[in-house]
Parts: sequence; C-alpha cells; structure tokens
Amino acid sequence: MSAPTAPKLIGQGLDRIDGHAKVTGAARYTAEIPMPNAAYGVLVGAEIGSGTLTSLDVAAAMRSGAVAVFTHENLPRVASVPLLPSMFGQAAPGQTFFPMQDTTIHYFGQPIAVVVADTFEIAQEAARLVEATYEAKQPLVRLDDGRDQQYPPDRIFAGMIPASQSRGDFPRAAAAAAHTVDATFRFAANHHNPIECSVTAAMWNGDSVTVYDATQGIVASQLTIAAYLGISPSKVRVVTDYVGGGFGAKAMMWPHVTLAPLIARELGRPLRVILNREQMFYGTGLREEQEQRVTLVCDADGRFTGLRHHKLSVTSPFDDWAEPSLEVASKAYGIPHWEGRYRLIKGNTMTPTFMRGPGEASGMIALECAIDELAAQLGADPVQLRLRNHAAVDPESGNPWSSDGYPECLRLAAERFGWDGTDRTPGSRTDGDWLIGWGVGTAGYPVYEPGQPQRAHARLRSDGSLVVQAGTQEFGTGVATAMSQVACDAMGMPFDRIRFEIGNTDYPNIAATVGSIGASAVSSAVHTTCTKLLAKLIDIAVADIDSPLRGRTPDEIEGVDGRLRLIADPSVADAYADILARNQLSDIETTGSWRPAAEPAPYGKMSFGAQFAEVAVDPELGLIRVRRMVGAFAPGRVLNVKLARSQVLGGMNWGLSQALMEGSIPDARDGRWANASLLEYLLPVNADAPEVDISFVEVEDPIVNPLGVKGIGELGMVGAAAAIVNAVHHATGLRLRDIPLRLEHLL
Repeated sequence: MSAPTAPKLIGQGLDRIDGHAKVTGAARYTAEIPMPNAAYGVLVGAEIGSGTLTSLDVAAAMRSGAVAVFTHENLPRVASVPLLPSMFGQAAPGQTFFPMQDTTIHYFGQPIAVVVADTFEIAQEAARLVEATYEAKQPLVRLDDGRDQQYPPDRIFAGMIPASQSRGDFPRAAAAAAHTVDATFRFAANHHNPIECSVTAAMWNGDSVTVYDATQGIVASQLTIAAYLGISPSKVRVVTDYVGGGFGAKAMMWPHVTLAPLIARELGRPLRVILNREQMFYGTGLREEQEQRVTLVCDADGRFTGLRHHKLSVTSPFDDWAEPSLEVASKAYGIPHWEGRYRLIKGNTMTPTFMRGPGEASGMIALECAIDELAAQLGADPVQLRLRNHAAVDPESGNPWSSDGYPECLRLAAERFGWDGTDRTPGSRTDGDWLIGWGVGTAGYPVYEPGQPQRAHARLRSDGSLVVQAGTQEFGTGVATAMSQVACDAMGMPFDRIRFEIGNTDYPNIAATVGSIGASAVSSAVHTTCTKLLAKLIDIAVADIDSPLRGRTPDEIEGVDGRLRLIADPSVADAYADILARNQLSDIETTGSWRPAAEPAPYGKMSFGAQFAEVAVDPELGLIRVRRMVGAFAPGRVLNVKLARSQVLGGMNWGLSQALMEGSIPDARDGRWANASLLEYLLPVNADAPEVDISFVEVEDPIVNPLGVKGIGELGMVGAAAAIVNAVHHATGLRLRDIPLRLEHLL
C-alpha cells in the first residue's frame, strides 16, 4: 500500500495574510512611516512645455514658513545619470534626464523647485507662492503635430528591442493574397492612476541612508539612488512596507525618488517627498500616444500569410522609448511573413514607461480587430478563424512552445460565454432599445526572465517555525501569501508556522516586479532555498544517532507538516523542532539562488488566453455598456487561484477602461495634460464593472522555472479591449479605430 500523498498548498485559494492589516488600517504605507523631526518636500513644476527658466522668486515661499527652497541654483549636482536599463533589477531611472541641473524646460510639470517645510500643509502653500518666469517656446505634444519630424530609431523599450524587424517576404505575400485588411488605429496617451500617489522618504545616519519608497522594485530603487548620489549601494537601504498599487508608475525611479535623499543630506534631517494626484501625470511616465497600421493578408482558405505592423508614437526629447506593441502580435499566430517597424516623434513629454500590458495591450487590439474584420470578409466564425491560424510553434524561431494552452483557452471561454459564431450580422441582436454585440479577443504575453540571480533566505527556528526573507515588495498582488504557500510546500510546513518577510534591501535581492516576472522570480528563489534547507535538515537527521530516520537515504524521506517521515512508512517520523533540539541547534539556515540557464532553451516562451465580451449600445445616446466578460487563461502553474483570479479580474476591467474610458488629452498651447485629475481622467467604478467569468487552463511547463510559473499580472488585460471593440462592431456595424471609443464616435 502506497503512502498517502502529502497535501499541497500551492494552487489553493488561501486568504491573503495581509488582508486583515489592510482592511483595518494597520498596514503602513510610505507616507505613514514615522520619522522623528521629518520635513516635507513639495515639488514645483514648470508651467510651460518647452523653453528656458529665466527667474525664480522664492521670497514669498520663505515668508510663508518654508524651511528651504531648492532650485537649480542650490541643489547639489547628481553624480551620474544611469542609462535606461532592462527592467529586471539594475539601476532603473525612468529617463536619462534629471531635473533642476540647469534652466532648460523639456516638458510641462518638470520639477523646477522643491519647497521644504515642517508640515506638508505649509510646504504645499509655500510651493504655490514660488514665482517663475520663462522664455517659452511652442511645445510639441500631439502626434499629429510632429508627423513631419518622425524618425526611425535603432532600438526601443530601453534599448531591448530592435526598431526594425522582419521575417519572410511580406510584399510577396501581400501580392499573392486572396483577402486583405489594411487598418490604422489611434491610441490616446494613458496615465497610471494607482490609489496611492508616489512618495519617497529619506533619513541619513552618517554616510548611509535609509529610503522609504513606494516602489515596485526595492533593489532597483537602491541601485538607482546609489548611482545618482555617487555612493556604494551598500550605503543605501530601501524599505517598503506596503505599496498602494503601481501598474508601472512605480517600476522605474523618477526624479522624486532621488530628490528625497539628495535634499535630506543637505538639510541634515529626514525628508518626505509626496506627489499629489496632478503631479502623477507629470512625474511617473505614461503610455504614449500612438498610431498603429496593420495590414493582414490571407489565402482563400483563411490562412494568414502575412502581417505588416507599423507603429508611430511620441517619445521624450532625450530617450527613444516606445512600448513594444508589435512583439506578441508578431508571434500570436502562425504567420510566415511579417514586417514590423517603429517610428518615433520627439515630443515635450516625459519618457514613456511600462504600463500594465506594456505594448501587448495596444498591439493586440490592432491585430485582433483586424482579424475580426478579415473574418467578416471571409464569412468565417472569428473563433474558428483564430483556431485555424494558431501558432503551434514560435513562428520567429520555429521552436515549440515551452507550454501552450491557447486552443484550450479559446474553446473553454467560448463555451462558457455561449458563443455562437454562425450569425455575425451587425445589429441583429437587440434588447429593447439596446443593440447587443458579442466580441472576442485573444491574449498573449512573453515570459520574461531576470538576468541576475534571484535569491532568498530561509531559517528554521528551534520551535519548528520558518522565517523566509526576500528583497521583494507587496504592491497589491499578494506576494507574501503565495510565496508562503511555495515555502511551505518546499519545506513541508503547515501554513500557520511560517513568516514571510519582504520589503527591505537587507534581504536577498529579487528583480523588480514588472513584466509579470514577480511570481516566477520570487517563487523560484523561495522554492530553491527551502528545498535546500529541507535537504540540510534531512542530512542532520540521518546522521543523528537518536533519530528514527538514522541511516536512511535522503530520497527515502519527505517533509510533511513540520516532520520528516519515511515515504514508505509515514509512521516513522521525526519533528523538525526535535531534530534541532537533540543536536543543540537554535536554528539552521540557508540562502538559495536561482537564475535561468545561461543558454536559452530551444523553446518559445509565452502565456496565452482568450476573452469574450457582450456589450449593449444605445444608438440614440451613444452609450456603451459592457454587460459581461468571460476569460480563460493559461499562465502555467497557478500558485493561489484566488489571488490569480483577482489579478485577472483587475486586468479585464482595465481592458474595459482602455477600450471605453482612459485617454489623456494634451493641450497644444502649453503642453499640459488638460484632464490631469480623477475628475476628468475617466476610470471605471463599480457601476461600470460587468459580470466576469474567469477560468484557468493549467499547463505544465518544466522549462521556464522550477515550478512552471509563467506569470499572470499583465495577461488579463491583453485581449479584453479588443473583445469589447469587436463587440461594438457586432452591435452597430461601425468599425471604430480610435481608442478609447467615445460617445462622439457613435453618434
């Protein structure tokens, strides 16, 4: 008779261990960290979009109670400006420009002064009294105003991606095509709006500084601050208790992150710098305004033969940045001939940055809507057309996927939605005065891998409890809960006997949680570390003369519920605490490390999903209401189904927001954002949120990392907006290509 299988925590929908602290107000965010004798810093932003600062009068600010005002005249110069990095753990400045080093104004809202006072309220009032004069130039903030200045960059996305790519021969495929769709899509700029505005606090102790930062990457913050200040990273400790959402706004280090420790050192006292809501539109990057032209061709049987995908977007005056909108779209289907081109326009804006689903969320709208249009030409079911063209292998390399799941996701979501693709006649479905439309969009997201080792530390204490530490942070994903599950399974511990400590760069380094890398990076480090610690404990037990496991081989033993036991005879067991006590050990500990193989495995690596949406459109008022959405996703192994569903639910609703609401409006006169507030920058609320049905197709993937975790944070957004836009066409017959869709597009 075989031994019972040890119960596993991975995959279970356990409640968040930080839930009680958050709902009771016990969770401390960066603005709430107590610091004795702390001063407050408030940024003053430029009121022009381009030109030169000619004078600054700070007298009134000082009279109103300011302790100090820092400007280009008295702010210390930074030691260096790090180049834009890849996103996984190095120094991570948001842009290769640091303000208040000279008088040149590159964009509206660029910091020109920092007003310091004993209270936040006094600092705010004093900042309002700073008077600046300028020699202004006409700013360029709209894509249409810079078309004649577009240029082809060498690389985009922090230098990670070539701006010109191709495979096969697209012109030849287009010439031989039986059907063609040529469509141009316009996307408004978007800004992150997490609940918590960005804040950084700094406190020096001799030549070392502790920085409290609302960040998605404490190690990235540490390395960036050290580079700007010209000191060793060992002199910088970054602490983050809780982060109130990030979505990319807190992935990179923007000027305020360095200004806080830079000015605190000059003041000789702690300083807290807090951005207000309007400053979030000028201080933490954005998803750039862009235009994408898609030319999709197929043969008479509906097989996609070629795709041309060109993108034009606005970047900053100093960096060639575009989100990678063409990359997943180029691989989502088995298209042999592909041509991708990025072109940029230098505008008076911050450098764009990561925003949830960076690139994929926009690029897949263009492609998925073009597929829907092609299906109409062919008279084909859009779901069957997608299945017919699914890429069974990575079309770029020809390698098989490390794991797939796309067909299963599309079929499962279609079944749960009740999809009927036989009648796609626009306007054929009604509910009273409402026109009803159904739409589909599919999702893909790359499996990114960190370049540096991912590390964690584990310590088994004499009472049999476990402490695990990792240099990551909690910004809403539930990382401590999911990683506690990972640690418990690897170590054979009950869930209530573990403490998972994060949010401090004194702990082993982990890459920034961006690009859906958090779950895979942290879980790989934690699993490796705890597996190593369990092996260490087993070695002690089998050498212990008083242990019932003495003389056994390690492969005969497993850890379950805080005990080592024989796999073949679970009655032969030894408690962790007893093993340590007999060997007079107060604890045992280990630090483990994981990194992807130096040589890439011969596999394509991507996560897949499918989304369906039902919309209702009022043809007289132009109102669009999303009634329900269905999604199925294959993110590899799911660590906690409740947390994963929460991530996808947020992503799908953000896709709704992208399709129908979010758009930043530039004012061409002075370069400001005309709707830089939550009053006028539209976001969905509960009344806008539809019924959502979410399923997971778990696929085993032994290639990507030890636990087969591919990541899900971005995936839920990709494809959602396309499903909604396609549903609006089904309801109305209108092909709308300006995102977000607005009332005026329908009336």
